[in-house]
Amino acid sequence: MTVSLPLVFVVGFFAWGAVKFLGVRTWIVVLIALFGFWLSHTFMAPAIESGTRSGVDIINGSHD
Repeated sequence: MTVSLPLVFVVGFFAWGAVKFLGVRTWIVVLIALFGFWLSHTFMAPAIESGTRSGVDIINGSHD
């Protein structure tokens, strides 16, 4: 059985777990998320997108 989850849900789950179980303050999670939105509008966005896709392909094992 294959389950497909968007990466944002997986990262959101880990953020929730960090706040709930590790004691990370909520404002730090919000600050990091805002930094991610800001970073997505810079020249580095294509490199980040490519690196993320490559990492996910490596983890999933590319089935081409």
